[in-house]
Amino acid sequence: MGRRRNPGRNVNGILLLDKPMGMTSNAALQRVKRLYQARKAGHTGSLDPLATGLLPVCLGEATKVSAFLLDADKHYQVRVRLGITTSTADAEGEVIATASVEGVDEAHIRALLPRFTGEIEQLPPMYSAVKHKGERLYNLARQGIEVERELRRITIHRLELTDWAPPELSLDLHCSKGTYVRTLAEDLGRAAGCGAHVSALRRHGVGPYNAAGMVTLAALEAQAEQGLEALDALLRPMQSALAHWPELRVSDDVAYYLKQGQPVVVPQAPTRGWVRLYTKAGQFLGVGSILDDGKVQPKRLLSTG
Repeated sequence: MGRRRNPGRNVNGILLLDKPMGMTSNAALQRVKRLYQARKAGHTGSLDPLATGLLPVCLGEATKVSAFLLDADKHYQVRVRLGITTSTADAEGEVIATASVEGVDEAHIRALLPRFTGEIEQLPPMYSAVKHKGERLYNLARQGIEVERELRRITIHRLELTDWAPPELSLDLHCSKGTYVRTLAEDLGRAAGCGAHVSALRRHGVGPYNAAGMVTLAALEAQAEQGLEALDALLRPMQSALAHWPELRVSDDVAYYLKQGQPVVVPQAPTRGWVRLYTKAGQFLGVGSILDDGKVQPKRLLSTG
């Protein structure tokens, strides 16, 4: 009879990983999971292999808040190469068109940026994880198949030119979930009349998290040599992902009913939105939302304690 495979540790928390260039987000996730010997892990929105930077990795019970980070705003530093259009809209794709950048100056680019700020519509690129009839678009793209895609409404909160060194430029971008930075660069190049693609991309913000506290894989592996306790010291508490939400402390009786999945009346609760739920003693219970009748509906409760 074969030995049972070790299911892994019940370790809970969020690691702010600085994903290296050339690695898929899933490969980075699996590396972190192995180092932590974690039973369960998930990331909060893929970065392309070309991209580097902030990839929050949720371990254990923290996977219950990963969806909220997936929905959060993102911050990027983007390097754009004008005059060259590629099949993937980034430097990894094949060159499909070139054009002169003469006449495209800094003032021209600055004048175009407001067109891509605020609520706009984007067409997801063929090289993306969006599904078409159950198939990922990038799988179809690799077969040379192009299909119709639906426009998606996104919000660009901020788009600033931070460096002008033609034929390249740098942008600081603060955007909503679902934004394709490659598409933004491609659309900007099209508007400039010369085409463009992303030559480098770094994410430095996801929801409440910024570049401070990011850990590289090399640093993580060095920390792992000191043992699991040293690794665990790098984790953020799962509730830190929701730091901008109101905190609601409830009595033990209310906590009992919440754990049964029942909506309850909580005095002095907010009248709408999401809340972080704690016991009177300060133990994090999970998250809830406020119903139309004012009751608190438990949504993602932890199974720890």
